[in-house]
Amino acid sequence: MIFERVQKIICEQFDLEPEQITEATTLEDVNADSLDVYDLAQSLEAAFDVEFHEEDMEELKSIGDIVRFIENN
Repeated sequence: MIFERVQKIICEQFDLEPEQITEATTLEDVNADSLDVYDLAQSLEAAFDVEFHEEDMEELKSIGDIVRFIENN
């Protein structure tokens, strides 16, 4: 369920189709620059009531990493 919500947010922000996003997809794969990552973090914080620090986002490389971070926080 978390993956699907994260997937939807990423698809909306990067104008992608859901089948393009898997847990193995990286932020690099979707051509996210630092501003994109910041905007994504803001969207995820609002959607999941979690807080991402800059160092967290630097360590989260794949969509699966983001999902696990949300599950654990």
